[in-house]
Amino acid sequence: MSTQHTWAQALLDPAQAVPNGLTTWNHSDPERRLAVHRNNVVVSLVDALAHTFPVTQQLVGEPFFRAMAQRFVRAHPPRSRVLSHYGAELPGFIARFAPAASLPYLPDVARLEMLRLQALHAADAQPMDATAIAAVMHDAQALPSLRWRLAPSLHVLHSAQAAVSLWAAHQEGSGLALEHVDLAQAESALVFRSGLDVMVWQTPPGMAELVVGLLLDDPFGQALERALAAAPDFDLAQALATLIRHELLVGVERPLSR
Repeated sequence: MSTQHTWAQALLDPAQAVPNGLTTWNHSDPERRLAVHRNNVVVSLVDALAHTFPVTQQLVGEPFFRAMAQRFVRAHPPRSRVLSHYGAELPGFIARFAPAASLPYLPDVARLEMLRLQALHAADAQPMDATAIAAVMHDAQALPSLRWRLAPSLHVLHSAQAAVSLWAAHQEGSGLALEHVDLAQAESALVFRSGLDVMVWQTPPGMAELVVGLLLDDPFGQALERALAAAPDFDLAQALATLIRHELLVGVERPLSR
């Protein structure tokens, strides 16, 4: 085990012994000094998680969230110096966290908040202009085999519960009251960056499945079949208009000629 790994474990796990060679400048007890530093490290990581997952914290209350986050921090220490990216594993951790089992929507709310963070920090991409899109759409014969490239910030959330509405009800000015949210209602959303803002757009199943297919690099025809399977009344024209309006189409690839 490396010295760095030994120190990392000691900083997060109070059960770990003081690393060999630790001394203090004023000859105070190294174990007590390490305990103070350990507490500061854990608190800073929990604070970072609370900043990334504010609605998740509001849903369970600060004491519960911080206790859960401490367990998470010790199981999943940061792998980067950039704490603004920390917490990608938290939704999965919540799904396995027994004390949160009575809140089945909680992992998806956390997942939505992480997708917002990922969208915020995603790379920029130049959207296709209207002329280029029109030229592609005009070639009806080739269209099914084309692979559209979407903006790097675009993500899809599927939830078996009303995670999107729960998140929205906690946003200032949303006009959505918590008591009007049907928790058992499955929901989907597109999460993407528009300018400097991150958008969460609740979307019908067909639209969500079309985008999932395109993100999986499916040919357009196959992605369309996926959308129609989810929603037989899927409106392709409206879906494409949404992608164009929000500048989410950034390129297209044609199959190689044989």
